[in-house]
Amino acid sequence: MHRRTARALSVVAGLLAAATTLVPVAQAAPVPLPTPWTGHVSPSNALPEYPRPQLVRSEWLNLNGTWGFTGAPNLNSPPIGRPLSENVLVPYPIESMLSGIKRHEDNMFYRRTFTVPSTWDGRRVKLNFGAVTWETRVWVNGTPVGSHTGGFDAFSFDITPALKAGENEIIVGVASPVDGSRYPVGKQRKTPSGIFYTAASGIWQTVWLEPVRAEHITRLDTTPDVPGGALDLVVQGTSGQQATAEVLSGGQVVGTATGTVGTRLRIPVPNARLWSPDDPFLYDLRVRLPGGDVVTGYFGMRSLGKAMVGGVMRPLLNGKFVFHLGTLDQGYWPDGIYTAPTDEALRFDLERQKALGFNMVRKHIKVEPARWFYHADKLGLMVWQDMPSLDSIDEVPNGRANFESELRRMIEQHKGITSIVQWVPFNEGWGEYDAGRIVDLVRSIDDTRLINHNSGSNCCVSDPDPGNGDVIDDHAYQVSTGTRPPDARRIAVLGEYGGLGRRVIGHEWEPGKGFAYGALYPDETSLTNRYVEITEQVGRFVHGRGLSASVYTEPYDVENEVNGFYTYDRRVLKMTEARVREINQKVLAIAKGTEVGRGELLSLRVTTAGYTDRYLRHQDDFVRTDVLGEGSADLGKKDATFWARQGLADASCLSFESRNYPGHFLRHASSRVRKDANDGSASFAGDATFCAREGAGGTALESFNQRGAFIRHYAETVYLARSGGPNPWDTPSSFAADTTWAASVPLWRSGADLPLDQARSFKVATPGFTDRFLRHRDGLARTDVVNAGSAALLKADATFVVRRGLADPSCYSLEARNYPGQFLRHADFRVRLGGNDNTDLFRKDATFCAQPGAGGVRLASVNELGTNVRHYAEEVYVATSGGGHPFDNPVSYDQDVTWAVSAAWAP
Repeated sequence: MHRRTARALSVVAGLLAAATTLVPVAQAAPVPLPTPWTGHVSPSNALPEYPRPQLVRSEWLNLNGTWGFTGAPNLNSPPIGRPLSENVLVPYPIESMLSGIKRHEDNMFYRRTFTVPSTWDGRRVKLNFGAVTWETRVWVNGTPVGSHTGGFDAFSFDITPALKAGENEIIVGVASPVDGSRYPVGKQRKTPSGIFYTAASGIWQTVWLEPVRAEHITRLDTTPDVPGGALDLVVQGTSGQQATAEVLSGGQVVGTATGTVGTRLRIPVPNARLWSPDDPFLYDLRVRLPGGDVVTGYFGMRSLGKAMVGGVMRPLLNGKFVFHLGTLDQGYWPDGIYTAPTDEALRFDLERQKALGFNMVRKHIKVEPARWFYHADKLGLMVWQDMPSLDSIDEVPNGRANFESELRRMIEQHKGITSIVQWVPFNEGWGEYDAGRIVDLVRSIDDTRLINHNSGSNCCVSDPDPGNGDVIDDHAYQVSTGTRPPDARRIAVLGEYGGLGRRVIGHEWEPGKGFAYGALYPDETSLTNRYVEITEQVGRFVHGRGLSASVYTEPYDVENEVNGFYTYDRRVLKMTEARVREINQKVLAIAKGTEVGRGELLSLRVTTAGYTDRYLRHQDDFVRTDVLGEGSADLGKKDATFWARQGLADASCLSFESRNYPGHFLRHASSRVRKDANDGSASFAGDATFCAREGAGGTALESFNQRGAFIRHYAETVYLARSGGPNPWDTPSSFAADTTWAASVPLWRSGADLPLDQARSFKVATPGFTDRFLRHRDGLARTDVVNAGSAALLKADATFVVRRGLADPSCYSLEARNYPGQFLRHADFRVRLGGNDNTDLFRKDATFCAQPGAGGVRLASVNELGTNVRHYAEEVYVATSGGGHPFDNPVSYDQDVTWAVSAAWAP
């Protein structure tokens, strides 16, 4: 037995033996995959932290720990006054190892005793539950004190009338049938498999007692008003009371207000320090009622919204576009299932995502405990909050009513969470119905955040888009299929992508059964390489497709789903942290405008409102802007395409080399921007170097040798301009917009030219194999030796007619010389010959963009991201350097993907 497994087993046995009532001890549950915190859990310290950071009282009694437990046929006969046959550790779901039960029960009872502290005399006593799945009934000393339905919201009962002096008994009955669409369950299933996981039944968040005054506060609803320099606060609680609220910073009161419970109080917050992922500053809040009830909480000052930025609808944080770079965080644990073993573990999950360079978390169809949101607020991680889904699209009695009731409570209880920036009612159509009405319902509860009606609305069982949400959300796991653009009212996001998998022996839920949403990668390097490749594409889409957010699947493995950066037990980081953080920071910098895709082709689009169909291009050596689109001439597209090079005068800046005039660069001369050949002088290098700065929704290009001057379009001409300078093109009117450029995907995607509609042969460029040519045989592509004495059939097989790309006219497709209508295409990475069936998939599989290679031309696939046509052991694949397949071997990769375009063997 593994040493840590043995230790965790002994801990579980010990916590069960520590029961306060003398009952038989349940058999210790096995520990298939302990986390670093499993062994820290015991009956005396099961989640000891105060569970509700936004409504804190100084006096409370934690009821987490060992309770008696039994399954039951129903909840009609509570076991009042008698010990139960097993023990359970609260608040861990009964299916979890930490609970000590590790099985499912549709119906169950919990029992424990407690004594009310004498210092609470004269006050009301509340029994609070963080969350229980799903129907809860409670008895205190045999008296029913309340019932509740809902698996994700907090609730309380006033148990004062049922209390007695000395020892008191609590019985909690829970019904949790899980399956059947009666109520929201998210990914829980009684029989887990694939993307659905173990159920989490019963009590799964902290249970506690607290004394309150007869007149007391129940919730603080905080809404920051950044433009108004104030906090709008609604104190929920005993009606008619006058509440006094104070905002504090560093212990000092900065604003106060008094008003009636249930109405809006406006508290000034002068010179507010705004919350953001870069500076997650939080203010403290203290509220009191005249009768003596005092609670404390916190909030962040930040504003949310959406607006046209650089001609694109964007989400706003504090009035600025901030790209949402996030993960699909499902919140499952191998030891606690829905419940993190410790608060340290709960915080770790978010800390590690922040360390990897993310600024957002999509909490996927689960609602976490209040302390999780507290950690997100403190760390500076924006949150998209999903609503847990019903498990079917079919209506069952009360299913939809339960969903809407729980949706309302979820939003109402979390309206004051600073980090939540978006509500997501549905996912991929699971349980989706009346989506337009549900958007309106959510907006009626909270109109301060964006609403994503259905993440993955391009996917699965999704209903038609109602169009009244704020978000167009596509799921595209390998990214290359792209996303829909934003429209005039909605932002566009990539709600899920990635799903890259790697099994790690010794850290698997069920060894050998791990799966991913694509290929499994054998090691850290290949997995990281692929992450970098697909995330680079996310960066290209920010300005190329108007993308405003991305969500990577996922931060941690979940049961047999091995898509995580970390293994399920949180012990092994499966990718290289520095490389993940570097590419993530690059995407955020591209969105901010301080970086572009270096070493890549790009086009510079105008962002000024009313002119966003124009691009910077050169013509007769001068630079101007022209309207360019799909139907534009090839020359215009090529003139508007540039290589983003390391700055000639400063490596931290940029120079832009003409795509169709190699060695010619954009430079300024006498205030005009033009295209000229590099003469190698220091003067030219300075004139042709520009530094990327944050613009108004894109990149502003500041001159390296004339600081304060920027590339600007003015009356179709392009100048080096200085706001407020002496020239007409220096006018400050619309200066910020006119000097901002969207560095987007190139209008002409091929960086090398092939001769259209002419027959050519493609010779291997790898030293030692240069007598071999690309050819087809029996429907498959391979390389063979071809020379003047070769058979006519071989020469014909090694000859292709270069056509415009079937999927993109700026790329190419290769038609067989001796099989007209058949093209080279790839399928399952193998390059082969196939007849054009005119499907979208075939057109993409048969389209390759020509790029400069190591002494020849590369043929890059347009839809298998990051791959090029490569010969490997005589066969031909689309391959990536350092990927997960044998043909991705990085040895001689650059030579193997380079082809010398030669005269056709068969005319």
